[in-house]
Amino acid sequence: MANKRVTMQDIADACGLSRNTVSKAFNGRGSVPQATKKMIIKKAEELGYGSPVESGAPNSKQTGGSIALLTSKMPKDAHFGITFISTFSDQISRSGYSLKIYEISQEELKEKRLPPHFDQERIAGIVGVELFSQDYLHMICGLGIPTVMTDSPMEAISSLMECDYVTMENIAGILVLVQRLASSGAKKIGFVGDNYHCGSFGERWVGFTLGLKTFGLQLDEDLCICQPDNSPYNDPDWLISIIQKMPTLPDAFVCANDYLAIHLMSALKKMGLSIPKDIMVTGFDGTSQSALVEPPLTTVAIPGVEIGRIAAGALLNRIINPDFPFTWTRVKTIPVWRGSIR
Repeated sequence: MANKRVTMQDIADACGLSRNTVSKAFNGRGSVPQATKKMIIKKAEELGYGSPVESGAPNSKQTGGSIALLTSKMPKDAHFGITFISTFSDQISRSGYSLKIYEISQEELKEKRLPPHFDQERIAGIVGVELFSQDYLHMICGLGIPTVMTDSPMEAISSLMECDYVTMENIAGILVLVQRLASSGAKKIGFVGDNYHCGSFGERWVGFTLGLKTFGLQLDEDLCICQPDNSPYNDPDWLISIIQKMPTLPDAFVCANDYLAIHLMSALKKMGLSIPKDIMVTGFDGTSQSALVEPPLTTVAIPGVEIGRIAAGALLNRIINPDFPFTWTRVKTIPVWRGSIR
């Protein structure tokens, strides 16, 4: 019968230490007392595992291995994540790493479980895309594996994540849209999207409310469509039923992304309204679809390529310099003015 493969957990149990401490000793991440490291080395040799790398010496985590992309929803062509993943993968491959993609199920999110075949000992770093569970993010950050996030749970706006964070700028992009709508004559503006869905949606809501205040307009939540994200935003009849219950029709809608804006435009057209004559609409993302609808959608373009490049650099730096302070980086977004506004 073949011998069972010895794992870091086996070594940790034998030493009476945490697996994270053993992992740090093997991978050169963080500081481990010399006496503790010698004990780990001795026990690893006794168990037939092999010796950890010497502090500061090159190792498999620093010269190659796998980066795990964790996501609860794989990006599609309407998401900036497509260009992000392509650029991110290219950048890490130049440093000898390969990208492994793991899609997290709702059960795994709820139970804070890693996906099957996720081998912590062979993962040099983690990148999170479309992971909006605060508890799951906290679990990931506790693994002791270098991690960079591209978006966040809504709660992360008011709490510090124990990882690096590279994302798009949201607040100023929305502020510019509100300013333009106000200068085009809009007095009543509604917001479309679940402002508690994720960090970026939350920041866009902040930009929206700040924009109204800055430009002398009143927030009227009766003109907003902020139902939970799993609501049928792609159903024009559902959208129409909500719009018809509003006390008055707003002059414009600011949508949290292009997907929402495009479906909202379909509903408004079905109601016999003209865009932008009767009502103006804006989106966010800069997807290819935003240029193809009629009229073309005013939006804010997210630089997915640049975010991918910067995120890769942040993660590679974290692998080499585990004690470097965590950084939060927001990459400038770009307004794209089109025919959906006056």
